[in-house]
Amino acid sequence: MRLLSRWQNSAGERVRIALHLKAISFTYVPVSALEPGEYARLNPQGLLPALDIDGRIIAQSSAILDYLEGTYPQPSLLPADPVVRAEARAFAALIASEMHSLSVQRVRRFLQSDMGVDDEKVATWVNHWLVLGLEALEETLRRRPIQWSFCFGTDPGWADLHLVPQLSAARRLGIDLSAYALLLLTEERCNELEAFQLARPEAQADFPRS
Repeated sequence: MRLLSRWQNSAGERVRIALHLKAISFTYVPVSALEPGEYARLNPQGLLPALDIDGRIIAQSSAILDYLEGTYPQPSLLPADPVVRAEARAFAALIASEMHSLSVQRVRRFLQSDMGVDDEKVATWVNHWLVLGLEALEETLRRRPIQWSFCFGTDPGWADLHLVPQLSAARRLGIDLSAYALLLLTEERCNELEAFQLARPEAQADFPRS
């Protein structure tokens, strides 16, 4: 099993966290180590990450996570209770579909280069979508019937592995996170765990050292 990704890629970090939480053996392959054009040949979508299983390529982090959960069910990343499980998936979907997808580098570059949007307005775009999402995530955690140690349980899982990379990305993009106490507390607890530490950008082989 090979994970093709890049050190600074939130979606790739989600998958790395899941692999480490489940203690699944894998080889991390930086896309920079591939021959020119090789990644596009392997993954026609061209987006990161991709999971290579004996030559079969799974694109999109959500599909990869679903594959891992179905193939390596223990420990589960999802709560046993059907309603809480759906809540965890919804929490993660807000991050992956409504926050990450609207603020990624290729969207920002398109706004700048193709649409002629200046840097200040691009920053306003990013701030709008990320803050809207962060407020909803914080309120979701506040309304939980049980204030678990992690997003939706006593152990980290599906929602947490989406949250931590997204908070890191928000910081890089200049978002003030001080208003989101529950999100930050959850992040702090996650960052104490080896699975999250091993998945961090700076722990990857292609992380710039100078």
